[in-house]
Amino acid sequence: MSMIIDHVNYIYEPGTPHARKALSDICLQIPDGQFVGIIGHTGSGKSTLMQHLNGLIRATEGHIYFNGEDIYDDDYDMKKLRSNVGLVFQYPEHQLFEIDVFSDVCFGPKNLGLDKREVELRAFDALRKVGFPEELFYQSPFELSGGQKRRAAIAGVLAMKPDILILDEPTAGLDPKGRDEILGQIKKLQQETGMTILLVSHSMEDVAEYVDRIIVMNKGSIMYDDIPANVFAHYRELEEVGLAAPQVTYIMHKLREKGLPVDAGATTIEEATEEILRALR
Repeated sequence: MSMIIDHVNYIYEPGTPHARKALSDICLQIPDGQFVGIIGHTGSGKSTLMQHLNGLIRATEGHIYFNGEDIYDDDYDMKKLRSNVGLVFQYPEHQLFEIDVFSDVCFGPKNLGLDKREVELRAFDALRKVGFPEELFYQSPFELSGGQKRRAAIAGVLAMKPDILILDEPTAGLDPKGRDEILGQIKKLQQETGMTILLVSHSMEDVAEYVDRIIVMNKGSIMYDDIPANVFAHYRELEEVGLAAPQVTYIMHKLREKGLPVDAGATTIEEATEEILRALR
């Protein structure tokens, strides 16, 4: 189920002295099964755009189409949209509220009107998919570590069986090991299910390692939209707007400047290793 964003604009507090344009003429198509990274500095509009995709915010101008239907049509079922487009907020505490983790993950499918057995099967399957420890299923979500809270919050959305999963800074505040575990689990999930995933992040290493496509936001507009290698080739332009390429990109450019005939387009450690070995042969 693809999504089309057609000339979307959004203004905060329109008609007031504090009016501010947060999104400017956004046009995008998100096809089925793609893993997309959305990057940009604070205030670039990336989180605002994501909240449009499941109807939490309504565009000031423009249209959004999901599976060929305009979500702004008067008779459009917004509840159906939100069960198909799942959004995991940056702070998991905003989504966790039940007495224990299992009950929390059951909440979404229960509100779809499913019977108790199906609800519990979905909750168990979702927790398993995010690698949540079974011995903590009946623990209070507020007694969990940061990484465990994020897994629980993601599971709560997965239990709805969405077609599109939006993750807003899912690794913020985690140590490198926790970050790699969460993102590795998400990538595995995407490969196994074919789900469309939108990953909002400010970490260049994260998006370079896992996504198929990168959309760079700057001042409410799309600056770049391409595969990682092509986006990070503009590392100097990214620096000018407060971003940067992965460290690997800088290393590869330095090696090339020093005379080693490497392709500077490598964006991950694995790609860089292969390219350096090729150049040394």
